Amino acid sequence: MERSPASSREVLRRVARQAMKERGLAPDFSPAAEAEVAAMSEEALEPGPSLPDLRNLLWASIDNDDSLDLDQISAAEPLAGGGAKVLVAVADVDHRVRVGSAVDGHARANTTSVYTAGEVFPMLPERLSTDLTCLRESRDRPAVVVELTVGADGTVGASRVYRALVRNRAKLAYGSVASWLEGEAAPPPPVPAVPGLDACLLLQDRVARAMRELRHERGALSLDTLEPKPLFQGEILSDLRPEERDRAKDLIEDLMVAANGAVAGFLEERGFPSIRRILRTPERWDRIVSLARSQGERLPGVADARALQRFLVRRRKADPDRFPDLSLAVVKLLGRGEYALLVPGKPAEGHFALAVTDYTHATAPNRRYTDVVAQRLVKAALAGSPPPYGPGELDELARHCTEQEDAATKVERQVRKSAAALLLAHRVGERFEGLVTGASEKGTWVRILEPTAEGKVVRGFEGLDVGDRVRVELVHTDVSRGYVDFRRVREGA
Repeated sequence: MERSPASSREVLRRVARQAMKERGLAPDFSPAAEAEVAAMSEEALEPGPSLPDLRNLLWASIDNDDSLDLDQISAAEPLAGGGAKVLVAVADVDHRVRVGSAVDGHARANTTSVYTAGEVFPMLPERLSTDLTCLRESRDRPAVVVELTVGADGTVGASRVYRALVRNRAKLAYGSVASWLEGEAAPPPPVPAVPGLDACLLLQDRVARAMRELRHERGALSLDTLEPKPLFQGEILSDLRPEERDRAKDLIEDLMVAANGAVAGFLEERGFPSIRRILRTPERWDRIVSLARSQGERLPGVADARALQRFLVRRRKADPDRFPDLSLAVVKLLGRGEYALLVPGKPAEGHFALAVTDYTHATAPNRRYTDVVAQRLVKAALAGSPPPYGPGELDELARHCTEQEDAATKVERQVRKSAAALLLAHRVGERFEGLVTGASEKGTWVRILEPTAEGKVVRGFEGLDVGDRVRVELVHTDVSRGYVDFRRVREGA
């Protein structure tokens, strides 16, 4: 029954809901949370001294085609000397979601939205995340604005953080914006409909690229992994295809890295504790060195982000087709990011992959609870109030958010594996070329590309390590458990 393609979405939905419960995540909102949202209504907002009117700026959102929970919009204005003033407006979720409310309790428990092929489990009820706390097109919304002064060379100078009233002029999608920026297509229809928006977006693109180049010079890593996206024909799962990066995604990522850094700096300057996003120096640097050596390259014996970045740039240029495989191997060896408390005056641990030391998560409060916490800290600092969270509570929240993010990732991975099992159920006995993506006492995993799927090597895994290329044969699938099992095929077999 599970293998029936006509019921694939429902099968994956059941898998997702069960995985949520097993990982300690709530798949549904409580009646109390639903009642709180039902009692809310659209409100008329008026600008004032504490909420300046920035609705006249050329704000626009760029996100996935199907994204409705819009967290941020951006705008830019040219400055003398080739620089620019860049503004990122972040949805003021705290304006609607009060500390101690039932909605806040659910968000604090789950800490993140969970995106699966079977069902999306939003951190906030959809009426909030896709409407009342969303920076929807043509709606007046309160926001926390991060204003950056960026030089022509990508150097971020002065920054300001404040509240304002904003209005999204155009809801744009990554793919169509990227095609336009690359000169492959005309601008998407919403762009010419707003006079001046084209120049504003081109300015943001230029500034973002300059910031990215500067970060890479300082050691930020150029990684290009292929994340599988489920494709459906009606209710039938038809494929898992890799979602590739593009210029518009890079633009938004670069602006968010800068905005998050500015928020971290703002809180530290005000003497506020905060939750930082960190990626520790990789423990498996020796394996990264071995990977480089296997491709005729040398890396130092001690972890060095700049040396790794130079190696990645050379490999992308030398072998662009296989660069995503190398990126995936490096990502796995770098390990996972985590949240950590920062108390002002104490040394901050940085983010190895971004080559920054001052970094928080503050630009996606509809989707991540750490961003809601950061927003509340910012608003308290702006109001001259004491921090709404003490160091002890922030430390506990940092640990909890790390644990729940890990749980959410495992749910998403399990559903991807169940989707792969659905697609591969009739292909047992076929052989595939794969890349080892995990190797530990818990097992050895390999990724294949058609479809983009990951499974466990249950026989012949001895001696394999992350980054190795291997030929495997599919021996078993189990949709409900998300099992895709391979055996290693030896050379000549």
